[in-house]
Amino acid sequence: MLRSLRSLMTTVFTPLARLLLALRVSPDAVTIAGTLIVSAISLTLFPLGYTLVGGLLVGFFVLFDSLDGVMARMSGRSGPWGAFLDSTLDRVADGAVFGGIMLWFVLHPDEHNGLWGIAVALACLVLGSVVPYARARAESVGATAQVGIAERADRLLLALVPFTFIQVGLPVVVLEVVLTLLALASLVTVFQRMATVRGQLTSRAGQEA
Repeated sequence: MLRSLRSLMTTVFTPLARLLLALRVSPDAVTIAGTLIVSAISLTLFPLGYTLVGGLLVGFFVLFDSLDGVMARMSGRSGPWGAFLDSTLDRVADGAVFGGIMLWFVLHPDEHNGLWGIAVALACLVLGSVVPYARARAESVGATAQVGIAERADRLLLALVPFTFIQVGLPVVVLEVVLTLLALASLVTVFQRMATVRGQLTSRAGQEA
Protein backbone atom coordinates (compact mmCIF):
# COMPACT_ATOMS: atom_id res chain seq x y z
CA MET A 1 0.00 0.00 0.00
CA LEU A 2 2.72 2.45 1.05
CA ARG A 3 5.44 1.12 -1.25
CA SER A 4 4.34 3.41 -4.09
CA LEU A 5 4.32 6.33 -1.66
CA ARG A 6 7.90 5.82 -0.48
CA SER A 7 9.60 7.38 -3.51
CA LEU A 8 7.45 10.47 -3.01
CA MET A 9 8.23 10.54 0.73
CA THR A 10 11.95 10.21 -0.04
CA THR A 11 11.73 13.29 -2.25
CA VAL A 12 9.82 15.17 0.43
CA PHE A 13 12.24 14.14 3.18
CA THR A 14 15.41 15.06 1.30
CA PRO A 15 15.49 18.77 2.33
CA LEU A 16 14.68 17.86 5.95
CA ALA A 17 17.34 15.15 5.92
CA ARG A 18 19.91 17.67 4.65
CA LEU A 19 18.92 20.11 7.39
CA LEU A 20 19.19 17.53 10.16
CA LEU A 21 22.56 16.32 8.90
CA ALA A 22 23.78 19.93 8.74
CA LEU A 23 22.75 20.27 12.39
CA ARG A 24 24.85 17.16 13.12
CA VAL A 25 21.81 15.00 13.95
CA SER A 26 22.64 11.36 13.24
CA PRO A 27 20.27 8.87 11.55
CA ASP A 28 20.48 6.71 14.70
CA ALA A 29 19.26 9.63 16.80
CA VAL A 30 16.25 10.06 14.51
CA THR A 31 15.48 6.33 14.73
CA ILE A 32 15.64 6.34 18.53
CA ALA A 33 13.67 9.59 18.90
CA GLY A 34 10.91 8.36 16.60
CA THR A 35 10.56 5.12 18.56
CA LEU A 36 10.44 6.94 21.90
CA ILE A 37 7.82 9.42 20.66
CA VAL A 38 5.58 6.75 19.09
CA SER A 39 5.86 4.56 22.20
CA ALA A 40 5.10 7.44 24.56
CA ILE A 41 2.04 8.54 22.57
CA SER A 42 0.72 5.01 22.16
CA LEU A 43 1.07 4.09 25.84
CA THR A 44 -0.38 7.34 27.21
CA LEU A 45 -2.89 8.94 24.83
CA PHE A 46 -4.29 5.66 23.50
CA PRO A 47 -5.25 4.12 26.88
CA LEU A 48 -6.63 7.46 28.11
CA GLY A 49 -9.06 7.56 25.20
CA TYR A 50 -7.49 10.36 23.12
CA THR A 51 -7.69 8.22 20.02
CA LEU A 52 -8.05 11.07 17.52
CA VAL A 53 -5.00 13.12 18.42
CA GLY A 54 -3.02 10.02 19.40
CA GLY A 55 -3.78 8.18 16.18
CA LEU A 56 -3.03 11.20 14.01
CA LEU A 57 0.30 11.80 15.74
CA VAL A 58 1.39 8.17 15.50
CA GLY A 59 0.27 8.00 11.86
CA PHE A 60 2.36 11.10 11.16
CA PHE A 61 5.46 9.48 12.64
CA VAL A 62 4.77 6.21 10.78
CA LEU A 63 4.92 8.19 7.53
CA PHE A 64 8.26 9.62 8.72
CA ASP A 65 9.62 6.12 9.31
CA SER A 66 11.92 6.30 6.27
CA LEU A 67 13.54 9.63 7.22
CA ASP A 68 16.41 7.95 9.04
CA GLY A 69 17.09 5.77 6.00
CA VAL A 70 17.22 8.82 3.74
CA MET A 71 19.66 10.46 6.13
CA ALA A 72 21.83 7.35 6.29
CA ARG A 73 22.07 7.09 2.51
CA MET A 74 22.85 10.80 2.12
CA SER A 75 25.58 10.67 4.77
CA GLY A 76 27.07 7.38 3.60
CA ARG A 77 26.22 5.70 6.91
CA SER A 78 24.02 2.92 5.55
CA GLY A 79 25.14 -0.40 6.92
CA PRO A 80 24.33 -3.44 9.04
CA TRP A 81 24.20 -1.51 12.33
CA GLY A 82 21.61 0.97 11.09
CA ALA A 83 19.49 -1.81 9.64
CA PHE A 84 19.73 -3.78 12.89
CA LEU A 85 18.83 -0.76 15.05
CA ASP A 86 15.93 0.24 12.83
CA SER A 87 14.49 -3.28 12.71
CA THR A 88 14.85 -3.79 16.46
CA LEU A 89 13.24 -0.48 17.39
CA ASP A 90 10.45 -1.07 14.87
CA ARG A 91 9.44 -4.05 17.01
CA VAL A 92 9.38 -1.79 20.09
CA ALA A 93 7.19 0.78 18.35
CA ASP A 94 4.83 -1.87 16.95
CA GLY A 95 4.47 -3.41 20.39
CA ALA A 96 3.68 -0.03 21.91
CA VAL A 97 1.03 0.76 19.27
CA PHE A 98 -0.85 -2.53 19.60
CA GLY A 99 -0.25 -2.58 23.35
CA GLY A 100 -1.81 0.88 23.59
CA ILE A 101 -4.81 -0.24 21.55
CA MET A 102 -5.20 -3.30 23.77
CA LEU A 103 -5.06 -1.09 26.89
CA TRP A 104 -7.79 1.09 25.40
CA PHE A 105 -10.02 -1.98 25.12
CA VAL A 106 -9.17 -2.97 28.71
CA LEU A 107 -9.82 0.49 30.15
CA HIS A 108 -12.99 1.20 28.13
CA PRO A 109 -15.05 -2.01 28.55
CA ASP A 110 -18.38 -0.23 27.96
CA GLU A 111 -17.40 0.81 24.43
CA HIS A 112 -16.72 -2.57 22.82
CA ASN A 113 -17.91 -6.15 22.47
CA GLY A 114 -16.47 -8.08 25.39
CA LEU A 115 -13.08 -9.73 25.03
CA TRP A 116 -13.01 -9.75 21.23
CA GLY A 117 -11.09 -6.49 20.88
CA ILE A 118 -8.61 -7.37 23.62
CA ALA A 119 -7.96 -10.80 22.11
CA VAL A 120 -7.36 -9.62 18.54
CA ALA A 121 -5.23 -6.66 19.67
CA LEU A 122 -3.10 -9.08 21.67
CA ALA A 123 -2.91 -11.40 18.65
CA CYS A 124 -1.71 -8.52 16.47
CA LEU A 125 0.87 -7.63 19.11
CA VAL A 126 2.28 -11.17 19.32
CA LEU A 127 2.06 -12.13 15.65
CA GLY A 128 3.46 -8.77 14.60
CA SER A 129 6.67 -9.80 16.36
CA VAL A 130 6.67 -13.36 15.05
CA VAL A 131 6.45 -12.26 11.38
CA PRO A 132 9.80 -10.39 11.29
CA TYR A 133 11.38 -12.97 13.60
CA ALA A 134 10.55 -15.70 11.09
CA ARG A 135 12.28 -13.74 8.34
CA ALA A 136 15.35 -13.02 10.48
CA ARG A 137 15.60 -16.65 11.63
CA ALA A 138 15.27 -17.84 8.04
CA GLU A 139 18.19 -15.66 7.00
CA SER A 140 20.26 -17.05 9.89
CA VAL A 141 19.95 -20.57 8.41
CA GLY A 142 20.71 -19.45 4.87
CA ALA A 143 17.14 -19.20 3.59
CA THR A 144 14.91 -16.30 2.58
CA ALA A 145 11.38 -15.59 3.79
CA GLN A 146 10.19 -12.35 2.24
CA VAL A 147 6.70 -13.59 1.44
CA GLY A 148 3.79 -11.94 3.21
CA ILE A 149 0.45 -10.21 2.80
CA ALA A 150 1.12 -6.74 4.22
CA GLU A 151 4.18 -4.73 5.14
CA ARG A 152 4.77 -3.27 8.60
CA ALA A 153 3.66 0.28 7.77
CA ASP A 154 0.55 -1.05 6.04
CA ARG A 155 -0.44 -3.05 9.13
CA LEU A 156 0.07 -0.09 11.42
CA LEU A 157 -1.93 2.34 9.31
CA LEU A 158 -4.74 -0.17 8.77
CA ALA A 159 -5.05 -0.50 12.55
CA LEU A 160 -4.63 3.20 13.25
CA VAL A 161 -7.26 4.51 10.82
CA PRO A 162 -10.33 2.95 12.50
CA PHE A 163 -8.84 3.41 15.98
CA THR A 164 -8.24 7.12 15.35
CA PHE A 165 -11.82 7.86 14.36
CA ILE A 166 -13.51 6.01 17.23
CA GLN A 167 -13.46 9.28 19.16
CA VAL A 168 -15.57 10.97 16.48
CA GLY A 169 -18.18 8.24 16.24
CA LEU A 170 -16.79 5.36 14.18
CA PRO A 171 -18.29 2.11 15.51
CA VAL A 172 -15.79 0.09 17.54
CA VAL A 173 -16.83 -3.05 15.68
CA VAL A 174 -15.04 -1.65 12.59
CA LEU A 175 -11.78 -1.57 14.56
CA GLU A 176 -12.40 -5.09 15.88
CA VAL A 177 -13.02 -6.45 12.39
CA VAL A 178 -9.88 -4.75 11.02
CA LEU A 179 -7.75 -6.08 13.89
CA THR A 180 -9.17 -9.56 13.34
CA LEU A 181 -8.25 -9.43 9.65
CA LEU A 182 -4.76 -8.12 10.49
CA ALA A 183 -4.21 -10.92 13.00
CA LEU A 184 -5.32 -13.50 10.43
CA ALA A 185 -3.09 -11.92 7.77
CA SER A 186 -0.13 -12.07 10.15
CA LEU A 187 -0.88 -15.70 10.99
CA VAL A 188 -1.08 -16.59 7.30
CA THR A 189 2.23 -14.78 6.72
CA VAL A 190 3.91 -16.79 9.48
CA PHE A 191 2.78 -20.07 7.91
CA GLN A 192 3.76 -18.82 4.45
CA ARG A 193 7.27 -18.09 5.69
CA MET A 194 7.55 -21.40 7.49
CA ALA A 195 6.47 -23.28 4.36
CA THR A 196 8.84 -21.25 2.17
CA VAL A 197 11.83 -21.89 4.42
CA ARG A 198 11.02 -25.59 4.77
CA GLY A 199 10.80 -25.89 1.01
CA GLN A 200 14.15 -24.15 0.52
CA LEU A 201 15.93 -26.24 3.15
CA THR A 202 14.39 -29.50 1.91
CA SER A 203 15.43 -28.70 -1.65
CA ARG A 204 18.94 -27.84 -0.52
CA ALA A 205 19.21 -31.09 1.47
CA GLY A 206 18.08 -33.07 -1.57
CA GLN A 207 20.71 -31.44 -3.79
CA GLU A 208 23.45 -32.15 -1.27
CA ALA A 209 22.45 -35.81 -0.83
